[in-house]
Amino acid sequence: MIKIEIILPENDVRPISDALKKISVGGITAYRGWGRGKTVSPQLHASKGTEIFTPEFGERFIVEVIVPDEKKGEVIEIARSKAKLGKIFVMPISEAFDIPTEKKGEQVI
Repeated sequence: MIKIEIILPENDVRPISDALKKISVGGITAYRGWGRGKTVSPQLHASKGTEIFTPEFGERFIVEVIVPDEKKGEVIEIARSKAKLGKIFVMPISEAFDIPTEKKGEQVI
């Protein structure tokens, strides 16, 4: 099993989610966060437009998916085709357990 984390500077979550449903990826986790990258955030006007400042952190959208190893390529291709910008991180999952049942490993996903 692997965990794929997609960090998006723009809200491209819906198209990615819809495409993952089509390849039978059941569960995803999506949430908002704050972060910064190599690029500088756009300047904002504050105090009724009289002050200008550059925020250190910008809004990000994070999508997490845990899939069997054989779906890794499909998920990465979907993320690359549906998102305009962002990063994809792939991490191995060594173990997984379902709390209310006795399922473990790939049975959990």
